[in-house]
Amino acid sequence: MSIWEYANPVKFMRLSGAILPWVAAGAAICTVAGLVWGVLTPPDYRQGASVKIMFLHVPAAMMAINIWLMMLVASLIWLIRRHHVSALAAKAAAPIGAVMTVIALVTGAAWGQPTWGTWWEWDPRLTSFLVLFLFYIGYIALWEAVEDPDSAADLTGILCLVGSVFALISRYAAMFWSQGIHQGSSLSVAPGERMSAVYRYPLYLTMLGFFLLFLTLVLIRTRTEIRLRRTAALQAREARQ
Repeated sequence: MSIWEYANPVKFMRLSGAILPWVAAGAAICTVAGLVWGVLTPPDYRQGASVKIMFLHVPAAMMAINIWLMMLVASLIWLIRRHHVSALAAKAAAPIGAVMTVIALVTGAAWGQPTWGTWWEWDPRLTSFLVLFLFYIGYIALWEAVEDPDSAADLTGILCLVGSVFALISRYAAMFWSQGIHQGSSLSVAPGERMSAVYRYPLYLTMLGFFLLFLTLVLIRTRTEIRLRRTAALQAREARQ
């Protein structure tokens, strides 16, 4: 069985409908349990209770970046293989990514004020994250502005390629520019612990919850986009008759 079989809207609708309840249940359990566990963790010896913002900020920031990269992959599949489901999945993911970016920016400001003494700084990672949000808004607006769906998918696919530069900069800015005030990655595969296990495990659970939440929402929105495309096609056919 090839993965490309699920580029067929009928097969995609059948598979997504079967797994959606399970993914939604997992998202609810992991997200709620992770956030409650995070709230119950003890204050950090340096950052105090403000460190608990991490359990919302880090998963949202992670998803904001990775959702754009998912849109990049889906857009490339559309541009190369012309599978409509991939284009609709990229379109469906964009508003979710924009909301995740807003959550990351707002919680980052709330975390930064007691930690750095300022709500905002033109730090490389913060600035690139703000630009990424503007790309999300531009991507969504471009879909709405172009009437022909295939032309809109082509143009937004190209925009997604350009915006991916800022998604990668947002991910690695703290490594590229050491003078920025933003700390390095909280979680890393590099030797040595960056975070105590008392924070790390609830953070892992919340990150899993946010991923499952995104998967739930993108499946729902993609299914909706497919239905809207079918409705538009039927209406166009009836208008020609």
